[in-house]
Amino acid sequence: MMRAAVISLTESGRALSLRIANSDFISAERFCLQSHSDFGSRCFNDLGGLVSDIFPKYDALIFVCACGIAVRTIAPHIQSKSTDPAVIVTDEGGRFVIPLLSGHIGGANALAVRLAELLGAQAAVTTATDTGGHFSPDSFAAANGLIITDMNKAKAVAAAVLEGEKIGLVSEYDYVGLPKDITADTDCKTGLYIGSSDKSPFEVTLKLVPQNIVLGIGCKRGTDFSAVDILVRMALHTARIPMERVSQVATIDIKKNEQGLLEFCQKYGFELRTYTARELMETAGDFSSSMFVKKVTGVDNVCERSAVKCSGGKLILRKKAANGVTVAAAEKPLILDFERKML
Repeated sequence: MMRAAVISLTESGRALSLRIANSDFISAERFCLQSHSDFGSRCFNDLGGLVSDIFPKYDALIFVCACGIAVRTIAPHIQSKSTDPAVIVTDEGGRFVIPLLSGHIGGANALAVRLAELLGAQAAVTTATDTGGHFSPDSFAAANGLIITDMNKAKAVAAAVLEGEKIGLVSEYDYVGLPKDITADTDCKTGLYIGSSDKSPFEVTLKLVPQNIVLGIGCKRGTDFSAVDILVRMALHTARIPMERVSQVATIDIKKNEQGLLEFCQKYGFELRTYTARELMETAGDFSSSMFVKKVTGVDNVCERSAVKCSGGKLILRKKAANGVTVAAAEKPLILDFERKML
């Protein structure tokens, strides 16, 4: 669920921020100017200082104020459409919801539409592909967990769509909901390749790489961060799996507080999922087995079993071990949906 900061400056804004925070499609934290705050909000007196602090910490910033105030406040912090949070403004009367920043990749457009539905407002979405009902590579990639490898080529695809050019598609994965702008015909100048190889089937090829790899990691008690990090990076490099494709890390529940493993997940922004020994032993598959590991943990293999359990898919990297750490990788099954939205 998207983590959002809802920022208000007036009494009317405070009341509207409550309505927004009570929605069921975002996890919201409210920030209210101290003179117009309440028990459930965090107070501030310096808007610029607040935004400087929270800009990189939330998936979305929702301002309840005038557009000009929001624009001037976020301006010093804007870096890239691939990294900036979604930024949305709604007026204090809740009549208009305006996505200002990261409309596609950050999900601001989709969030604005949902907020407008909640408030009975009008969403003022201005991006050309959305207003014309056309395919957006940014939005499609974000909604389907795909990595855009070249933003310039993404812009070229979007421009070709707006000019009425058919966009070709070559995908290593199944898909549904193909829009009118996209064709499975490879006889196109501009197109999408979705997969992890080095294919470039079109003169202008936008490569989209799925972020659907789960790492299973086991380690001895007290293993430090560097041991985990070195083995994982070496194993992925050998298997030609970019770290960017990893979405989660899984392990046995007795390792949930291992500092080295937690530091590794924190560094790369990975969610850590844990399972009991029984859950791992009940996971079907062809796994390597260690009686020593089973004696210590209750399961004969932690890394392979946890990767498969978490992913629901198959192993693509079998157990590698060094310095008290084991790692394996599995790929989540993926069906691409061209109609899927961010929220």
